[in-house]
Amino acid sequence: MSESRLLASNRKAYHDYFLDDLQEAGIVLTGTEIKSVREGRMNLRDSYVQIRGGQAWLMNVHISPYSQGNRANPDPRRDRKLLLHKREIRRLQAAVQEKGLTIVPLRVYLKNNRAKVEIALARGKKLYDKREAMARRDSERQVQAVLKGQRNE
Repeated sequence: MSESRLLASNRKAYHDYFLDDLQEAGIVLTGTEIKSVREGRMNLRDSYVQIRGGQAWLMNVHISPYSQGNRANPDPRRDRKLLLHKREIRRLQAAVQEKGLTIVPLRVYLKNNRAKVEIALARGKKLYDKREAMARRDSERQVQAVLKGQRNE
């Protein structure tokens, strides 16, 4: 049984992008980085995945230095390699080049005691798409409030 524990999520990605094709990847971390990640001291906001040299790299993720670490703590914003099969990397790269999509990390979690990141191909939302989603959410919330009020009567 694979037990997983959520460590960080990128809620802004759900708001800013239409998400397709979810995929799981491993992350290459140093010793003190994984300790900080286990404490949940990481931030995925404004992060993305870049493919260069036939490898996938996680960019712009902030992992706070480990509190009990020493001067060997790595740079909090360094690029981190993602562990994917070559065919998966080629498929993602083709989608980015042909369709103009972006690869964004959605959440980081522990699975079988290993740090994993869930990535997705993403297409940016326009402002009117965001407004439409907010209006839909508000109307659903109002309907739920009315239904809840009817049940309590």
